[in-house]
Amino acid sequence: MTPRKALIKSKKSSRNQGEQLKDEVYRQMFRLEESRSGAEMGLALTLVCAWLAADSKPESGEDRDWLKKVSPICLQMIETALKAGVGAVSYSRDHSC
Repeated sequence: MTPRKALIKSKKSSRNQGEQLKDEVYRQMFRLEESRSGAEMGLALTLVCAWLAADSKPESGEDRDWLKKVSPICLQMIETALKAGVGAVSYSRDHSC
């Protein structure tokens, strides 16, 4: 593989990972809105994973900007759910960060 093709592939895979993380954050937000069991923990863990991924890539400024916008909303949702006692049961996740 030529260096140019490797660079293009790398950018596509990092973009794809960023989109997957956004999708997962939104999925967890919907789970919390539906008062699903363990949803607040799922959202918190997904946010942490998204921040770790964004911090590990120097070209992820767009991902960081999105995280800066969505994180306060997610944290408010988590706090509200915890105060209401919604979904305070266990959480299991199929994959890790």
